[in-house]
Amino acid sequence: MSTDLSARLPRRVVTGIRDGKSVFVSDGEVPNAHLHQSVPGFMTSVCWATTMQLSLPLDGSDPTLPPIMIPPARGETRLMIVRFPPDTVMASASFDPVAADAEQRQHLPGLAELFEPHAPGMHTTDTVDYDIVLDGEIWLELDDGAEIYLRQGDVAIQCGTRHAWRNKSTTPVTMAFVLVGATRS
Repeated sequence: MSTDLSARLPRRVVTGIRDGKSVFVSDGEVPNAHLHQSVPGFMTSVCWATTMQLSLPLDGSDPTLPPIMIPPARGETRLMIVRFPPDTVMASASFDPVAADAEQRQHLPGLAELFEPHAPGMHTTDTVDYDIVLDGEIWLELDDGAEIYLRQGDVAIQCGTRHAWRNKSTTPVTMAFVLVGATRS
């Protein structure tokens, strides 16, 4: 595995119960992590997912294997780690938005379709999201153009709002997202 941060995939450790004792079920890279070829430096992964009818102990199956819909249904959750490259990557003359859209539709089903074609990056999900900046800095933009700057350790709570993430820095930013499926009234 490369030591280059842009190529590093998240590690996931999963615990469980066997014969009444706590055990490590798995330890390794997130199975569905993807380094996007059409957007250099962009990495997405769904580390874990839960259903509305969650019970313990878990059955040992991996709830994140493709094809998993990214936006969770009401009462479900998704834990994602995402690495955003600087916005200059998408402003490059070599950037191919059609290829990027196709790759995102393949690896981010249900979410990629929500990105607005005439407002790059803008999207709305029927979720409450706990968004945590793990490394770097990023700007959260809302639909009226208002922006707020976030840095390592900051948390944003998205409550079903139309928004986009803007990496105006020169280095990647890594974020954790916990999406909780909700019903829009």
